Amino acid sequence: MERYPPIADHGLVGDLQTAALVSSQGVIDWFAAPRFDSPSIFASLLDHDGGGHFLLAPEHPEGTWRQLYYPDTGVVVTRFMSPDGVGEIIDYMPVLPGPTASDRHSLVRIVRSVRGTVRFRLVCRPRFDYARATHELDLTPDTATFRAPGTTAFLQSTIPLERDEQDVRGAITLNGGESAAAVFTVCAPGGEAPPPPTTERITEELWENIAFWHGWVRTSRYHGRWTDMVHRSAITLKLLTYAPTGAPVAAATMGLPEQVGGERNWDYRYTWVRDGSLSVRALLDLGFVEEAARFTRWLGDRLSAREGPDDEPLQIMYRVDGDPHLTEEILEHFEGYRGSYPVRAGNAASDQLQLDIYGEALYALAEGREIGEQTGYHGWKALAGTLDWLVDSWDRPDEGIWETRGGRQDFTYSRVMCWAAFDRGLRLAATFRRPADTVRWTQARDAILEQVMERGWNDKEQALVQHYGGDVLDASLLLAPRVGFIAPGAPAGSTPSTPWTASSSPTASSTATTRRPPPTDCAAPKGRSACARSCTSTLSPARGASPGPLHLREDADVREPRRPVRRGDRPERGAARQLPPGLHPSLPHHGRDDPGRGARRAPPLNSGGAGIRTRRHPARSPAAAACAPGRLRSP
Repeated sequence: MERYPPIADHGLVGDLQTAALVSSQGVIDWFAAPRFDSPSIFASLLDHDGGGHFLLAPEHPEGTWRQLYYPDTGVVVTRFMSPDGVGEIIDYMPVLPGPTASDRHSLVRIVRSVRGTVRFRLVCRPRFDYARATHELDLTPDTATFRAPGTTAFLQSTIPLERDEQDVRGAITLNGGESAAAVFTVCAPGGEAPPPPTTERITEELWENIAFWHGWVRTSRYHGRWTDMVHRSAITLKLLTYAPTGAPVAAATMGLPEQVGGERNWDYRYTWVRDGSLSVRALLDLGFVEEAARFTRWLGDRLSAREGPDDEPLQIMYRVDGDPHLTEEILEHFEGYRGSYPVRAGNAASDQLQLDIYGEALYALAEGREIGEQTGYHGWKALAGTLDWLVDSWDRPDEGIWETRGGRQDFTYSRVMCWAAFDRGLRLAATFRRPADTVRWTQARDAILEQVMERGWNDKEQALVQHYGGDVLDASLLLAPRVGFIAPGAPAGSTPSTPWTASSSPTASSTATTRRPPPTDCAAPKGRSACARSCTSTLSPARGASPGPLHLREDADVREPRRPVRRGDRPERGAARQLPPGLHPSLPHHGRDDPGRGARRAPPLNSGGAGIRTRRHPARSPAAAACAPGRLRSP
């Protein structure tokens, strides 16, 4: 077991209320429950010795591994190959898609020998409340019960278990075709243990899980060239969305460093207004309307609550239930990922002033209105009151999208998104005939446009710059054409030969495509960067230009491919390549959800995977369909 495997060598499983990471060595080294932002139960990713983990992997020290997602699902398959045999692990969490929050969450792990003889080892060492709480163990022949303050957990397995102080371990030898299972369930104190796992029940739950994900993916409207990658990204966004409220978290983890050994180790398990708005817009573009509707309602509730600092209408981030209190603390007993200390839980950046969030919020609410999510009278009054506040507040320095701590600046992106807020507010008022101070809103919108083009445009760089008076370029400004602030062609003052240049100097070429600006300007070493978004999806090498400088294509369309898709030009999809038939017995077929009116029904799950355009082979388990030469790629 590697002490700290690469972050990229992990798969993500979740039940739409929380999530876990599974390393390519078969170790669950991060899991928090009952919510994304709850204290951890397994956290060896942040402290190998004391954080706790759940290992289930072959004992053979020599061998290779492959880890993949079963196509178009949240099921992770890890395959181990050794001289003695081939074994695999299937990891998933039964989904909880309903609007009711649950205190009961399960991690299901299935092991099997594909061929030959494989001996699997199990070690379960939970460490509750960020490894600060002690627990007691009760062990019976088929169930291990861990009792800690505020939490009870059960480990049930067909693998024989034995006590290891207050933890458990076990081992089993499987021959070709044999399988075993282990289920780790977390619930509130005093909860009852679930029924012991059986092959029939686990198999049924697995197929129900696969059917759920395939049914959800089939609602996508995307039919372009990059179906695999687009659907994988959409599934990841779905896995990171808290189903009871519709609020997406920025990440499933906390404390991981931006740079190994550095101190930017923040807790991202919260909902940023900016991240949520842009992520939900991406899902809406793909046709996932329900997610957009839920987030719009959640965001409207935040506007009505007006719980921002210093009488501001919004806070930059919230907990998934809308709680604005995100007290930050340092977990001094954790050494951090590969020594990246300190490890922080909570996020004190929530009190920063970032004016761009109002543009993203109004952008998301306007999109919600287009899909029928109209607010009532009181909801509109809250929205209008927000814009009335912004009329008097938009011309203020702030910390900006990158959450720097080098002092507030007049960030150009913040001004652009304030313009977007007024623009969307005026559209909503006109479309739905709502009362509004449209005169002041219009004056503010026009004043922002004039100010940005006069003070945010740099003649030397021939581009909008990060903040007024500077010369640092900023990839976030590539969203300006998307919100309608400026056309993707040449803005005023540029020449036809230099349209919307994202980079025109050797030092700027890297700046335009990185998450944060170089530290030589306003970004200080201790800045709080919460933005993992990519603003470079519309970047491409400039035609006729040498490698390096990047330009925004004048014909860029972020929703559709640049040209019609022709049969045969899809890239090879590594995750869907099939192994030779006959390696696995087929699993029973179970009914799946109605794919919806007008949708094509998928082929049987044991014939290549529902909704997957691949050659079909008989007698295939989910693991066989998922495994292929190549590692699991980060979504």
